[in-house]
Amino acid sequence: MNVHWFLPTGGDSRDVAPSGDDPHYRPPSIDYLSQVAMACDQLGFGAVLTPCGTGCEDSWISTAALLPQTRSLKYLIAFRPGLLSPTLAAQMASTHHRMSGGRTLINIVIGAEPAEVARFGDFADKDTRYERAGEFLHVMRKAWEAEPFDFTGDHYRVEGATTRMPPTPMPEIFFGGASEAAEKVAAEHVDVYLLWGETPDMVKERVDRMRERAAAAARPADRPLRFGIRFHAISRDTADAAWLEAGRLLAGMDPVAVEAARADFANTASVGQRRMADLSGHGEDTLLPDDPRALEIYPNVWSGVGLVRGGAGTALVGSHSDVADRMEEYAALGCEEFILSGYPHLEEAWAVGQGLLPELRRRGLVADLGARGSEPVFTFR
Repeated sequence: MNVHWFLPTGGDSRDVAPSGDDPHYRPPSIDYLSQVAMACDQLGFGAVLTPCGTGCEDSWISTAALLPQTRSLKYLIAFRPGLLSPTLAAQMASTHHRMSGGRTLINIVIGAEPAEVARFGDFADKDTRYERAGEFLHVMRKAWEAEPFDFTGDHYRVEGATTRMPPTPMPEIFFGGASEAAEKVAAEHVDVYLLWGETPDMVKERVDRMRERAAAAARPADRPLRFGIRFHAISRDTADAAWLEAGRLLAGMDPVAVEAARADFANTASVGQRRMADLSGHGEDTLLPDDPRALEIYPNVWSGVGLVRGGAGTALVGSHSDVADRMEEYAALGCEEFILSGYPHLEEAWAVGQGLLPELRRRGLVADLGARGSEPVFTFR
C-alpha cells in the first residue's frame, strides 16, 4: 500500500472545526506548510493531498513553492477541470512533473455545491460537469502523448493539442465521486478511484461495482483501475490514548456548529457527502455523546469528524497495531492508496510517521524507505 498525508492549505488547528477566535489556529503560511511537507518527506509518506476551493490556497502554486524543500515527497494536486482548458492543464501538470523530478499526481474534483462552483463562473449542472470531465481527461491524456491531437466533442474542441515534452511517466490521475455519473467517468478515464472512509461492507460493494464498470469500459490493459481511500487518523501507542484524543476532539465541537453542519448536509447535492453524513448521524438525539466510542461505526472507525466537517468524516482510531489491522482489512478489499490526515497536521504526521508507518513496514505492507533526513526537531507526545 501507499500511505499519503494531507497539506492543510486552508489553515490548521488542534480542533476539527475551530471557531473564529481559535487560539490554536495556524494560517497556511509557506513556513507552516513547509514544516508539514518536510516532515512528511522525512517520515516516508508517499505524497500529500493538496485540496482546492475558495477556502484553500491555490494547489498548483502552493505545491510548486514547496518543491525545492522536499526531495522524495509527491504532491497530489486537486483541481476542478471545468475552470481551465484540458491542454493548459496538461501543460501545467507536465511542467510541474518535470520540475519536481516526477513527483506530480493529479486529483480531479467535480463534485461541489452549486454556490462554490458559481463563484468561479461555472453554472453547469452536476451531470454536465461529469460529462465535461470525461472529455477533459481524454484530451489531457492525449496532450501528454508525443503526437499532436485533434478532438471535437460536446464540451471541448482542440486542434494539435500537445505539450512541450511528454511527461515520463505520465502523472497518475486520482478521482472520487459516489454518483452514477462519477462512477462512469472513473471507470473510463482515471488511474485511482478514491472513496471516503466508509465501513468495509460499504467499500466492498463499491469496489466490486467499479471493477465491473472498469472491465466493461475498454481500458488499456496496462492501466487497470486501482482504488484509494481517505481517512483521518488518530494512531497512538495504546488504544486508550487514541480514544482519549478522539474524546478531546469531540469535546471541542460546538453544538451550534454541529447543527449547522447537519442542516448543510441535509441539502447537499453530493451523494458521497450524504453517505458520510449518514454515518455520523447515528443517535440523532445525542449528536455529541460524552463517550467518543458511541460514534464508532465499525471497530476503530470513528464517525465523529463528520459531525462538523464536510468531505472525509471518518477516522481510524486506536493503537498503531489496531489502525494497521484496519488498513490491512481495507487493503484486502482492494484499497492500495491511503490518504490520511489529523489535527493538527504537523504533530499528527509525526505520530503516524513514527508509530503507524513502522508497524506497516514491519508487516511488509509498505516499503521500508529508510531515513530521509535529520532527526525531527521534537518528539511527539
